[in-house]
Amino acid sequence: MTVYEFEGRVPAISDKAYVSHSATVIGKVSIGSLCYIAPGAVVKGDYGEVAIGDGTSVQDNVVVHARPGEKTTVGKNVTLGHGCIIHNATVKDEAVIGMGAIVSDYAVIGRWAIVGEGAVITQSFQVPDEKIAVGVPAKVIGDVQQRHKDELSRFKSIYKDLAARYPTGLKSIRD
Repeated sequence: MTVYEFEGRVPAISDKAYVSHSATVIGKVSIGSLCYIAPGAVVKGDYGEVAIGDGTSVQDNVVVHARPGEKTTVGKNVTLGHGCIIHNATVKDEAVIGMGAIVSDYAVIGRWAIVGEGAVITQSFQVPDEKIAVGVPAKVIGDVQQRHKDELSRFKSIYKDLAARYPTGLKSIRD
């Protein structure tokens, strides 16, 4: 993993989190227990702050950043799908951000909310708890059902399991 202090701003990473050797973590960043930070992910607290709660999956090529002096908060058991961007926003517990989605400044994604793949959550937009938002720009189109939660919980468990298994199970076969 590539972890940097920046001008006295030091990352705090749980010893029970997995951070890929090709992920980058810079500055004032906190990463909770059983988080999975995948290859290519970039989490930057260089002039802002980033907090990522326990059990969160930050998948391949995700970018999480904050504005100067401000904070991006990603709650517990959140899924940040491959290639999404979270910038100076709040993503509450259990939310799912689909692959390639963009969550812009001051947006709030509610608890158990789902943002569809490729959606653009514009500045200050709010997706209420247990709602589904899709499109460019994103609009709320429906409610999260128990069947969604059941299926997504299964995927969330897989990434928490990987966070526990990767430190000992992942072996380089080339130098």
